[in-house]
Amino acid sequence: MAGGAALVSFPKRLPPRAMQSSNDIAAIRDIGIMAHIDAGKTTTTERVLFYTGISHKMGEVHDGNTVMDFMEQEQERGITITSAATTCFWRGHRINLIDTPGHVDFTIEVERSLRVLDGAVAVFDAVAGVQPQTETVWRQAERYRVPRIAFVNKMDRVGATLDRTVEMMKSVLHAHPMVVQIPNGLESAFTGVVDLLTMEEIVWTDDSGTQLTRKSVTEEHELHTEAVLAREALVESVAEVDDETMNVFLETGAAGVPLDLLKAGLRRATIANKGVAVLCGTALKNKGIQPLLDAVIDFLPSPLDMPPVVARRKADDGEVQRHAAAEEPLLALAFKVVHDPHRGPLVFLRVYSGVLKVKEQIQNVTRDRKERVNKLLQVHANKMQEIDEVSAGNIAAAVGSASRPPATRWSWRPTASR
Repeated sequence: MAGGAALVSFPKRLPPRAMQSSNDIAAIRDIGIMAHIDAGKTTTTERVLFYTGISHKMGEVHDGNTVMDFMEQEQERGITITSAATTCFWRGHRINLIDTPGHVDFTIEVERSLRVLDGAVAVFDAVAGVQPQTETVWRQAERYRVPRIAFVNKMDRVGATLDRTVEMMKSVLHAHPMVVQIPNGLESAFTGVVDLLTMEEIVWTDDSGTQLTRKSVTEEHELHTEAVLAREALVESVAEVDDETMNVFLETGAAGVPLDLLKAGLRRATIANKGVAVLCGTALKNKGIQPLLDAVIDFLPSPLDMPPVVARRKADDGEVQRHAAAEEPLLALAFKVVHDPHRGPLVFLRVYSGVLKVKEQIQNVTRDRKERVNKLLQVHANKMQEIDEVSAGNIAAAVGSASRPPATRWSWRPTASR
């Protein structure tokens, strides 16, 4: 598939893994999709699952057949009510993804998800721009210092514009947008995007969005002048928040900043919460999702890029610090409990350090007692697949532990890099 990665099918059972190397952890992305209601979060997630090979058919919200909105109430109303988790793979990386609700009544679902995520994709409506619930979820992400990239969706709709949304990000959200794509055409004429990093035009040539072509934006191209100016603006916006890019920019100008340095500067700025990379497309018309997946890998952090987690011991009110490493003692956070009619309470947890294995006993610090994990499940929306262990950086569900998510036992310790 041109410009994409080979499709990977979701395994019936994940192979057991005794340990996890730092290279494996570096290839993990724990991300969430967040936005105002009807901005296109679930539609975007459906396309992500399709292009990564997890699903073989793209569900539609208006048809009530999406993978992530599996509850009957969600399918009837066409909205996301509860956060749904899944796992997919892209360019050799593992993406643990949570699709969050956009309705204000279910904002607590966004809160509990952002607490355990390392990054997020904020979806914007290209017509409406920054909407009220967008501000709410943005503040929630700021509270937990979650690095973000932005996807301006619905570029094919009447009245769609990238510039207005970017200006609203500055004025309303007080963000520092770094625009890495400009649209090729607007509204019904939207056919693709221009990648300002590589100066290539990306056009989707089939209805399913699986076929795309890349063409260099040379001087003869109709968008060449606009693309050159936009790339200069991109370099300047990155240089404003990244010293290494600034040094090269002052010496050579925007044209002299190489691709590798610019991408590295974008990544550093994103992880440090100093800037937000901005991409665009239309999820419903299957345009822009593969570059969005590339941006998740290139710009959002792995667990190794995050500060160490600080946990407070209940016994002596002391603190322990844990890094994302399999060889460290187990440290996990239960962030959600749901009742399964067949399995009973399912405890969703994020493992920050160590390895949690089936049949092991863990210390429940909220109830101050030991509990046994009878089963571990890899979650794919409402489908569960048993696994033998879950290691640092990953998200899974445990059966046999009915603990409530701790509200005050964990905290982040800020570092200079954040």
